[in-house]
Amino acid sequence: MDVVIVGANGQIARLLGERLVARGDEVRGVVRSAEYAEALQEAGIQPVLIDLEADSAEDDLAHASHGADALVFAAGAGPGSSSERKWTVDYQGAVHTVTAAGRVDVPRVIVISAMGTDDPPQDDSTFSVYLQAKAKADVHVRGAGVGHTIVRPGRLTDDPPTGRVQVGRHVDRGDISRADVADVLVAVLDNESAAGRTFEVVAGPARIEDAIPGLADMHDTLD
Repeated sequence: MDVVIVGANGQIARLLGERLVARGDEVRGVVRSAEYAEALQEAGIQPVLIDLEADSAEDDLAHASHGADALVFAAGAGPGSSSERKWTVDYQGAVHTVTAAGRVDVPRVIVISAMGTDDPPQDDSTFSVYLQAKAKADVHVRGAGVGHTIVRPGRLTDDPPTGRVQVGRHVDRGDISRADVADVLVAVLDNESAAGRTFEVVAGPARIEDAIPGLADMHDTLD
């Protein structure tokens, strides 16, 4: 499999890239700054320098994604960033990604979103704006005409992976380790039944290798 990870220097993205490389997949990692390139190369990931906030971002992403089997949007403005950058990175970056995928016929886009985006708070706090931007991005991705899966994790931790989760269109709020999210993304890439679905995921009792194929029986996750 040939996968392009947008925002490849993020914690979940790095874990995902390492897992894909370890099993023999080709991975291209889109990052904003050359300072991340050496670390990606050491992990077996081919770095691609693209600024998602630049006017050329969509063209650059399309050029970088030729021949890919999937694009994973894992970029984010990050903690401490301004409300404005939630829109330019978390929202507009996702728009650039799915549009680029459509231009060069990448069959699937997987988006890391967040719980709480079906009905985000409407105040102007930075976190609320983050959820608003993610919500608008999810709506755009679902309507873009490209095969997609939107993954909405609960509160992220740095705990070791458990390999077990709870998935559904809506689940009770809870934690999930970044390592388990990375394993969920691998399972999503491997399962066609996850295409066209939006789901939340937290730690739970089901094995990931059973939970993701099980989305096929959860009709409310189908967009």
